[in-house]
Amino acid sequence: MRIYESADMAAVSKRLSRKADFEQGILENVRGIIKAVQKSGDQALFELTKRFDGFALSAGNIRVTRQEIDDAYTAVPGGLLETLKKCAANIAAFHQLQKAKGFKRKDGGAVTGRLVLPVQRAGVYVPGGKAAYPSSVLMNIIPAKIAGVEQVVMVTPPGKTGVIAPLTLVAADIAGADVILKIGGAQAIAALAYGTASVPRVDVIAGPGNAYVTAAKREVFGTVGIDMIAGPSEVLIIADGKADPAYAAADFLSQAEHDEMAASVLLTPDRGFAEKAASEIERQLALLPRQKIAKASVEQYGTIVVTASLEEAFQISNSYAPEHLEILTENPMQHLAKVKNAGAVFLGAYSPEPLGDYFAGTNHVLPTAGTARFSSPLSVDSFTKTTNYVYYDRSSLKACYNDIERFAAAEGLDAHARSVAIRFEEEAQ
Repeated sequence: MRIYESADMAAVSKRLSRKADFEQGILENVRGIIKAVQKSGDQALFELTKRFDGFALSAGNIRVTRQEIDDAYTAVPGGLLETLKKCAANIAAFHQLQKAKGFKRKDGGAVTGRLVLPVQRAGVYVPGGKAAYPSSVLMNIIPAKIAGVEQVVMVTPPGKTGVIAPLTLVAADIAGADVILKIGGAQAIAALAYGTASVPRVDVIAGPGNAYVTAAKREVFGTVGIDMIAGPSEVLIIADGKADPAYAAADFLSQAEHDEMAASVLLTPDRGFAEKAASEIERQLALLPRQKIAKASVEQYGTIVVTASLEEAFQISNSYAPEHLEILTENPMQHLAKVKNAGAVFLGAYSPEPLGDYFAGTNHVLPTAGTARFSSPLSVDSFTKTTNYVYYDRSSLKACYNDIERFAAAEGLDAHARSVAIRFEEEAQ
């Protein structure tokens, strides 16, 4: 594969460019689906499910039963079940530490403060078919439950048979899903946002999906909160000459196998290392079961750049703002302070990105397409909101009401001024 030089920044920038937008045809279809669900509720939801999934959905079979969940447990091998439980425990332990507390400020008879409150109901979208990832089930539901969400409603496409993948159901049960519904696509997002007879309206929608699901989430934002607008996966690896090129190549390809739009980037100041890594990528790519997908990803978005220095590599990385950043250097912790923009950072030869995907406990729902410049990973905060409160006794308000009157008058808001002054009208006379 071609190796770029950072001196040719125009070519590098073009290669690294990422878009977070949707085709007009997708947007038009999604808007039509949303309008149909808004107008006709369950009727539209059932018709759309039959059209897109081939399943005859009804009010009687939309909800996954306890028996279906119990049956799913019997289909999951014992060792895999234990792994799911270990991963869930690590995710819970990490996210428990994220719980924010409110505060209270007291100044005499004046009290101000902040409450941290969970949303009452959250919707979690889980892809179906070949994109069914039980790890995402854990990553989305566990933070919501830790936040204190009263009801977590999980939705996932039913396929033609209406049978949900056993691993998905087991993961949802371990994570604490309260309701599991057999619906998918943009129609599921619309149903969660606006509610139907069979689908409760939620306050926040989280979870990954295809372009139609993601576009639908963007369309309903404002009616409900959403976690983020997530695009294809990305990894950016910064390596020095002492890193193992086989490790770098394996990590490079671990993202490329996600889908044809995934992007893998390697930055190194060592030309010899770049050449060895490129050879390893070609060698390992030929061995992958998902070779066709990974090859398309590498050809379109796979990029190796030789930089003038490690410092320049971090500058490029901060501009790119990758979803996943791996630092394969001799002393990786020394470089952590150089990171300004990244969804998650993986430090050293023994912290490959899949460690975060599954086991470490950090969330793998991360900002993509450069949005790590201003947004954050999914967390407990994604399912909470804050409310401010104010209490003043009479003497505290009396001490400042003239200031409030003065400020309100300066803005031409006489009723505002009157609202405070009326409480001391008798004394003023």
